[in-house]
Amino acid sequence: MNSRDVKSAADARAIIEERGLEYVKVGLFDIDGIMRGKYMKKEKFFSALKDGFGFCDVVTGWDSKDQLYDNVTVTGWHTGYPDAAVRILPETCRDIAWEDGMLLFLCEFVGEHEAVCPRGTLRRVLEKADSIGYQVLAGLEYEFFMFEETPQTVREKHYKNLKPIHPGSFGYSMIRNTVDSDLYQDLLNGCLEMDMALEALHEEAGPGVLEAAIQVDSALHAADKAALFKTFAKVMAQKNGLMATFMAKWSADWPGQSGHIHISLQNNDGSTVFHDSSKKGNISDAMRHFVGGQQKLMPEMLAMIASTVNSYTRLIPGFWAPTDASWGMDNRTCALRGISGSAKSQRVEYRVAAADANPYLALAAAIGSGLWGIENEIEPELEVVGNAYDKKFPKRMRLPRTLMDAAQDLKASKPARELMGDTFVDHFAATREWEEREFRKAITDWEMDRYFEII
Repeated sequence: MNSRDVKSAADARAIIEERGLEYVKVGLFDIDGIMRGKYMKKEKFFSALKDGFGFCDVVTGWDSKDQLYDNVTVTGWHTGYPDAAVRILPETCRDIAWEDGMLLFLCEFVGEHEAVCPRGTLRRVLEKADSIGYQVLAGLEYEFFMFEETPQTVREKHYKNLKPIHPGSFGYSMIRNTVDSDLYQDLLNGCLEMDMALEALHEEAGPGVLEAAIQVDSALHAADKAALFKTFAKVMAQKNGLMATFMAKWSADWPGQSGHIHISLQNNDGSTVFHDSSKKGNISDAMRHFVGGQQKLMPEMLAMIASTVNSYTRLIPGFWAPTDASWGMDNRTCALRGISGSAKSQRVEYRVAAADANPYLALAAAIGSGLWGIENEIEPELEVVGNAYDKKFPKRMRLPRTLMDAAQDLKASKPARELMGDTFVDHFAATREWEEREFRKAITDWEMDRYFEII
């Protein structure tokens, strides 16, 4: 049996018995989009397929460094960090390309922790789309830098003077991707095997930076693929003695790393929602209002899109990242890029997102705000023609400049609470406040260089 033919608990049991596996892997994604999981004995797995299993709820109560939040209520010392109920999703079964014969199954939190589960949050937004007659398609693309480093050497170097796999800026280079064809093929073939096929893979502008566009799929599957890609691109790199980073920006000398999201809507019968050949740019009324909602709510939901302190180092003029909630047709200087094409290809590109975003939450915000725009018939601001960085925008379109500001805007957003739920908004905003407070404890090299002697 092919792993991607697994659709039910019975199928999952059958493929494990067929392969003679004693263990499988199960995993889920935390609030930062980090995959947490473990090996599970097949007997335990078979039982969990029916009844679920308990996963320590600390993964909803700690940050990317496994430090415990002190400001969330869903878990903590006050609850004793009990097990949270988790369900296994048989239909997510995959071979792990870099671990021969091993199967992987994704999971979701259920019960009271479902409200803060990233995958569950996106699923609730998509259920709303379905309730008003829409199916959502999405494709995500990531820029990521590759280094001739290991987890040990980057720490020994204190993350300084890191060596990219190649020097210089070689965007779209056929030289680089041919010299590195073994590495490219390892990633391309691995992604095929794990059902997260890449539509394209190429060198980007910068030393050792690649860009991967993941093939379009229904939005929930697209998020699964994106989250898995980020995890296993790092696995593949380390298996080759390299390291990959999806930080929004690792160097002041180079543009940040994007995580652009392409979105389109279909009616439940499969017909297009965004395309109307009688309108300018083939933009239907629904697409226009979708863009209007995304634009209107982008400042309020930015914390879900730019979710780390580092995210905000990328959002500066002139570095291929927007600073205001602008939109334009085929305009890459804008936060939202309308793409005109056939009924199949008409879409919106949500360009404000960086590579560090949690794919589930970034999609939930991008899709949810667009649906809100359709429901409320929100008209977008005037389309930007030319360089958006040269334009002056009203204050209402300005994006928050820090993670703390973005967290406050999210907490105050009524549409975010309607779309994501109060529990999620309060929990997620608190985790972002924690993230910035942790950052404020740091003394940076910039501060030492600027103040140590002279001040």
